[in-house]
Amino acid sequence: MLTGGALTGNPLTDAVLAAHGPAESHRGRTALTALAAAGAVGVGAAVWATCVERYLFTLRVHAVPVLPAGTAPLTVLHLSDAHMAPWQRRKQDWIAQLAEELSPDLVVNTGDNLGHAHGLDGIRTAFAPLRGVPGVFVHGSNDRFGPSGRNPLRYFSGPSRHHRDAEPLDTAAMDAYFTDELGWHDLNNTAASVDVAGHRVEAFGVSDAHREWDDLDALPDAIEDARPRRRLLRAAEQPLLRLGVTHAPYRRVLDRFTALGADLLVAGHTHGGQVRVPFARRALVANCDIPLDQARGLSSWTADGRTVPLNVSAGLGHSIYAPVRFGCRPEASVLVLVADSSDRVPTG
Repeated sequence: MLTGGALTGNPLTDAVLAAHGPAESHRGRTALTALAAAGAVGVGAAVWATCVERYLFTLRVHAVPVLPAGTAPLTVLHLSDAHMAPWQRRKQDWIAQLAEELSPDLVVNTGDNLGHAHGLDGIRTAFAPLRGVPGVFVHGSNDRFGPSGRNPLRYFSGPSRHHRDAEPLDTAAMDAYFTDELGWHDLNNTAASVDVAGHRVEAFGVSDAHREWDDLDALPDAIEDARPRRRLLRAAEQPLLRLGVTHAPYRRVLDRFTALGADLLVAGHTHGGQVRVPFARRALVANCDIPLDQARGLSSWTADGRTVPLNVSAGLGHSIYAPVRFGCRPEASVLVLVADSSDRVPTG
């Protein structure tokens, strides 16, 4: 038994414990307290990311000066990466309400609409108010194949790879819904002339560049074929705007779009990084070769001697195997196209 001032009864041991014991004990308690605090923060962050933030749908609004002088503003609704599953009613209701309230002039859908074999049911609910609104769309890989589980840490080593056992989705049914029921134009490796509020918009796009489904060499002829035919002794009508649409914003795609004369580039795919350091400008990952500070939001892209606006949506969803958002709320974008102060004139 230890009594009085003696700790062990051994003078040497007592001297060591007297000199170091209390301090070591204090440091041990401090370390345990810090560890417990870090654990609590980690648990809180995980709960926030999985149970709260992924439902905090956000609308980002940008004014984009790309129209000729004297042109009335146009409202473009940019939707991306819904990764829809049939049970995701909050997401469906939010998109539908947004579509009803906004009444956009044009919808641009940059792909990855489906997150489940029956995801089209949810897409129909969400997009129903957009029937009859001019629109364009391209595919992401999750419009053709279902999601699969993967190690999220692998994104730090570079863009993700395809899983060979991924479940094929009913892409034809989704495309038919978009084109036949909503009236949208399919821009997968092709082009279209779109009537938007009485103006002609020349739009072109590619299928998912992340899967190397993009066929950039097909675009020049597709763009030419989509243009109205010249009438005898009369110049062809010039487009109000040229729009380049891609799911994945790979540099090769953005460069070619810019060289082809696009006035505005629109993309998705990155999820904005999905998990970000709060308030940091740069994403941690982008799952493609775009600069990390351009993985979300409105920026600009320079190629072939031209600089044009680029909007990359952080998207509305996530894989059902990675139900997480942290520092990067799910979003839709509204691009309010306004007159360019440099008095840009449409070119042919």
